[in-house]
Amino acid sequence: MDAKVIWDHGMSFAGTSESGFTVPLGTVPAVGGENDGFKPMELMAISLAGCTAMDVISILRKKRQEITAYEVSVHADVAETHPRVFVKSAITYDLTGKNIDEKAVRRAIQLSADRYCPAQGMLDKVMPIGLLYEIYEAGDDGERSLVVKGEYKRE
Repeated sequence: MDAKVIWDHGMSFAGTSESGFTVPLGTVPAVGGENDGFKPMELMAISLAGCTAMDVISILRKKRQEITAYEVSVHADVAETHPRVFVKSAITYDLTGKNIDEKAVRRAIQLSADRYCPAQGMLDKVMPIGLLYEIYEAGDDGERSLVVKGEYKRE
């Protein structure tokens, strides 16, 4: 894979890769930025969330789970001193649908974590990553009700 950033001005860059898409990078005014793009570490967290989110939804579709809404969030704790690396993180899978099977969700998370998601595979080597999930039943009125909250723990 090849990727690059092209300097625009100040602390503003455009990132591109083989796919041809462009993403804006920037930073906060305190270090000379204009808040006009993603900070690089934000993109790492987004990459982790996106990688595992795609795995899990693909697996759940194959398992014929009826998902109506889906969100994956990442919280990362950052070191207090430079380099301000991630020291631990937690991924939360928030799924809404009809009769979602908790075992199917746990298996999809396991497969993503242990086999398919390269972002998680890389970051697993340098920090602990917690894996949490929340399953909600979709109501006919557009509301949702919590069925179960859980954590997938590796053995």
